[in-house]
Amino acid sequence: MEDIYKRLADHLDKLPAGFPPTDSGVELRILKRLFTPREAETALGLVMMPEPVEAIARRLGADPTILSDDLQKMSRKGLIFRMTKNGTTLYMAAQFVIGIWEYHVNDLDEDLIRDFNEYVPILMTQSWERTQTKQLRVVPVARSISAQTNIMPYDAVEALVRKRKKIVVAPCICRKEHSMVGHGCGKPLETCLVFDAGASFYEENGLGRSITRDEAVDLLHKGVEAGLVLQAGNSQRPMNICMCCRDCCQILKNLNVLDAPADAVSSSFYAEADPDACTGCEACVERCQMGAIEMAETARVLAERCIGCGLCVAACDDDALRLMAKGPENRHVPPAGTIDVYMNMARERGLI
Repeated sequence: MEDIYKRLADHLDKLPAGFPPTDSGVELRILKRLFTPREAETALGLVMMPEPVEAIARRLGADPTILSDDLQKMSRKGLIFRMTKNGTTLYMAAQFVIGIWEYHVNDLDEDLIRDFNEYVPILMTQSWERTQTKQLRVVPVARSISAQTNIMPYDAVEALVRKRKKIVVAPCICRKEHSMVGHGCGKPLETCLVFDAGASFYEENGLGRSITRDEAVDLLHKGVEAGLVLQAGNSQRPMNICMCCRDCCQILKNLNVLDAPADAVSSSFYAEADPDACTGCEACVERCQMGAIEMAETARVLAERCIGCGLCVAACDDDALRLMAKGPENRHVPPAGTIDVYMNMARERGLI
């Protein structure tokens, strides 16, 4: 039984986002909490491409009828991903993050939360920080962009939302798990936007509710008012947009301990202060999630810490801050689609 979980851990580690081993074995404890041995064995037969049951059955040497029922139940449990194309149900492997962990937003318990929070710093340092291509990128809040700023379509967050056919909003698992163990931040919970095939999966699994484009844009505005950083899937057509805070978001929490968070994120912008216009109100200092603004008599932006989210600009009533686009050599151009993101990550990790 122990061997099947080690094999599953190794299988997940060969997916683009990784699932690195630890000395403590906490990653195996997590898998044992989530997968039965039979489910773990089945998960070994799935890859990061959606396939019909028959293809997976051939790989596993399994009866397609029995396997179809097993895969449906596993996808309902949030262990693998399910989608429908041209009337055919397809299944694919789910990465641990972003994937399996987020799919358990409705059935968290304190033991799973404890193990996850022990494991995630290792996951961040051993996988996330070692790839140039990240799963998420920082997108600027719309109110921080001036009419003179050259912004690419994939950074215009409200326009991106309005182009989606199907949108689901789900609870933020980071804020939910922190609240469950007494460390909640009090910020809005229902803030994760999921699109298209991912939205259908979330809705069918009861992980979120369907909303209109106008409702999604309104949620973006509320997230900005609450001081949440917008992080979209790192493609030009993202599958999701998260609204994150440094108190709960594992990415922002780990970025904050770095000397230069700006070097560890995918972002095309940075903030700049105008000392002549600044009145020293410190609204920007309170709003910044990265500690990137110092206040003496006037505000000063620490370039090495600024991740270009634009929250400080939106908070400044004196127009003393503006968001600047990075030069062409430093501007982040996200991959075209999610598959391209995964392929880049796999190459950078030496998996292909």
